[in-house]
Amino acid sequence: MTEATDDQALVARAAEGSEHAFRALYRAYVRPVYWIAHGILGSPADAEDVVQETFVVAWRKLPGLVLAGDSVLPWLATICRFQAANRLRRRIRDESRTQEGLDETLPATVDVEQQVISAELADRITRELAGMSELDREIFRLCAAEGYAYQAAADELGVGHAVVRNRLSRVRTRLRGAVTGTEPA
Repeated sequence: MTEATDDQALVARAAEGSEHAFRALYRAYVRPVYWIAHGILGSPADAEDVVQETFVVAWRKLPGLVLAGDSVLPWLATICRFQAANRLRRRIRDESRTQEGLDETLPATVDVEQQVISAELADRITRELAGMSELDREIFRLCAAEGYAYQAAADELGVGHAVVRNRLSRVRTRLRGAVTGTEPA
């Protein structure tokens, strides 16, 4: 079974009310969603709140979701960006009540162009991951997305520590190339 099929199957089961499937989606995507929120808000506490809000909204909207691609990450990233923008507006509103004037450096709305760029970047990463071997995708998922240590990932996958370390290094180099639009050396 491929990773894309996994997302489609998990989304379908979660849409039918499977908490187990939704937890699997949460574990797979909580870190990328957190870093999107943190990048927008610049605050770990606010980013954690937005992650929770994102997954609450996702849970409510799953029954009507038709997954357009192979990954649920672009959809979650869009929800996250809207939740983060709402939190930014609340923060600005709250600060303006306690201070004179608004901070003009913070945007009042989400930049649509930036959303398109971020969605395109997520699509590039998803396509690049889809082109990798199943072992490489699993190593990336365990180490990069779920925070496993090399040895824990190696134990989980039944391979050696060096295999995990070396393959993860190659995966990261390949993803950097996809993100920057350059070929890895």
